[in-house]
Amino acid sequence: MQRGLGTFGALVALAIVIGAGYYAYKHKELWMAADEPPSCKAALNSCVANCRKTNTEAPDVQACQERCARDAEACEQKRR
Repeated sequence: MQRGLGTFGALVALAIVIGAGYYAYKHKELWMAADEPPSCKAALNSCVANCRKTNTEAPDVQACQERCARDAEACEQKRR
């Protein structure tokens, strides 16, 4: 009779730990409390990245990015 996890069991346990760590890293906004809203620069970066993900045509991406830039400028003006 074998005792303990053995090599295969240890590899399975390691894979589960790595998978959980990766999930926690990718979804850190779920477990990290946000004390303050994101900065204007962070909001702009997020908006631009979202434009690239959700639009496929160049004119749509450009219009979305221009909207992000206007929103970021308004954010900066509001913080002053």
